[in-house]
Amino acid sequence: MRLLVLVVLSVALMVFDARFTLLKPVRSQMSLVLMQSYWITDLPQRLWQGVASQFGSRTELVAENEKLKTENLLLQGRMQKLAALTEQNVRLRELLNSSALVNEKVEVAELIGMDPNPFTHRIIINKGERDGVVLGQPVLDARGLMGQVVELMPYTSRVLLLTDTTHSIPVQVNRNGLRAIASGTGNPERLELRHVADTADIKEGDLLVSSGLGQRFPAGYPVATVREVIHDSGQPFAIVRAVPTAALNRSRYLLLVFSDSRTAEERANDAAQAQEALDQHGGGPIIPATVPRSAAVIPAAVAAPVAPVAPAASVAPVTAPATPAKPAVAKPAATKPPAAKPPTAQPAAVRPAAKPPVSAPATPGGRE
Repeated sequence: MRLLVLVVLSVALMVFDARFTLLKPVRSQMSLVLMQSYWITDLPQRLWQGVASQFGSRTELVAENEKLKTENLLLQGRMQKLAALTEQNVRLRELLNSSALVNEKVEVAELIGMDPNPFTHRIIINKGERDGVVLGQPVLDARGLMGQVVELMPYTSRVLLLTDTTHSIPVQVNRNGLRAIASGTGNPERLELRHVADTADIKEGDLLVSSGLGQRFPAGYPVATVREVIHDSGQPFAIVRAVPTAALNRSRYLLLVFSDSRTAEERANDAAQAQEALDQHGGGPIIPATVPRSAAVIPAAVAAPVAPVAPAASVAPVTAPATPAKPAVAKPAATKPPAAKPPTAQPAAVRPAAKPPVSAPATPGGRE
């Protein structure tokens, strides 16, 4: 009876934890206790590694030193070319007013546990919420992407690997930029590309890198290498299998990538502000400064017809074109409508040629 009660209570707790998040603080506090057990169970491995490193033979150390020197020389040669390509990328992005996606901040983490469930590919690392880790943060090793953080605890985190059946990542073929979706199969040594057209340009040996779509994984990191491409004339999609570049079952030290954590709206606002500042310092506001000036002239020209005193007072129509010829002078004419000298001088209509140059609206405007 007691066993039945415990079983029912366990099932109820599992269902409650799966549907609600109220037990998350309890699980976080329990992780503090379990972290000590992880450290204790990992202690023999650390002691063995320490003893083996202390009693290593001199020949092995010399050979390893020479190998490391050779690799260091090769990496330095590659770094020289990479530095030039990085600078070129930065210059091109500056021309396109785009943000640079290089030199992401990374932090080293260590694997301290694995999920015992054979149908779930998850690992536990020794970095948690107190270390600045966030949900969805990419994790990689020395060879490529491994997965992303799916659960946070104060000092530890759980990472979902790429080969889990519930995980997918957008990738592209490094050779031609063909985009696809790589999904986990439950096999730690295999990924599958979903819905790849049978006529797509993809072949064995192609390197698949992260495309950056979805803004979860940074672009350009190796994900997998195509191992097999099966074409079936009766099917619209080809079967593409790939091998992860990361050592999912062997890597012990991992890297947490701290990329840009801003939302899409924040990035758009920052880009708009940067573009506005660039326009202000780069001579962009000359056009807006000119527009109000022309707009100020247009109301003056519109205000000129409002003063119909000149055409109404003078019988000759010659004065009508003379008034809009000076739109700025017509404004004070509109402000002083009492200038009715032409109507008082009745004989002026007999000689209309002498009247336009001595137009009464133009004279007080000139005095002002």
